[in-house]
Amino acid sequence: MGKLEGKVACITGGTRSIGRGMAEAFLAEGAKVVVNGRSEEKGAAALAEMNGGDNAAFFAGDASKQETVEGLIDFTIETYGQLDICCLNSGGVNMTAPVAQMSDEEWNLEIDWNLNHVVWGMRRSLQHMIPREAGRVIVTSSVEGKLGKPGIPGYAATKHAVNGLVKAAAHEVGTLGITVNSILPGLIETDIVRDTGPASAEAMGMESYEALLDAFAQESSIKRLNTVEEVAAVAVYLASDAARNMTGTMFPVDGGTMPY
Repeated sequence: MGKLEGKVACITGGTRSIGRGMAEAFLAEGAKVVVNGRSEEKGAAALAEMNGGDNAAFFAGDASKQETVEGLIDFTIETYGQLDICCLNSGGVNMTAPVAQMSDEEWNLEIDWNLNHVVWGMRRSLQHMIPREAGRVIVTSSVEGKLGKPGIPGYAATKHAVNGLVKAAAHEVGTLGITVNSILPGLIETDIVRDTGPASAEAMGMESYEALLDAFAQESSIKRLNTVEEVAAVAVYLASDAARNMTGTMFPVDGGTMPY
């Protein structure tokens, strides 16, 4: 039996990058998984590539919208009858600009995608988990939730807030057999990073996208970027029974980037 045999998980932003890695790892460990993404076409392709059969399903929608996040959780329960693991993974650098140049619209986009999405998903999932006195909530945060680089203040602020939310929620449900944790990845060169990287490099005062990748790698102890598989392995652990005593914790998967 796999480590997650008989468990049901849902994952926001689960058709690519870190979320896709989590979905594949969960399926390999015996879980049923519902992945969320914006595109029906990409969702169908992801399901076919994951080859999960009846153990995998897709829910379309933008995770920066409340109806999508809550709808995903409700759909998961309707489809598989329960919810054991809620991975609130969607998010990223939506805006690159110094604080003095941020517009209200840009700030609000960061809040909805990186923070409100976690609030909506955590609230809805806990409403289902609390009566059962069992469950795992896993949030994809970032090393920037303990650091903070110039040019991405909205991202850094929302990831700091997410970590505080995880701490508070863990204390609220800790006696009920429910754990709440966040994973703090270092930089991973996913397709999302490749899309936003050049603009991020410029906003952070770096000469090129390649310079940005190298700077992040050199900050770490291992002198390389992190991988999706390394993050997914931690997610499997946190979702498993082995981690029943681990809660309210920020797990860095950053190769030693964070100083504490």
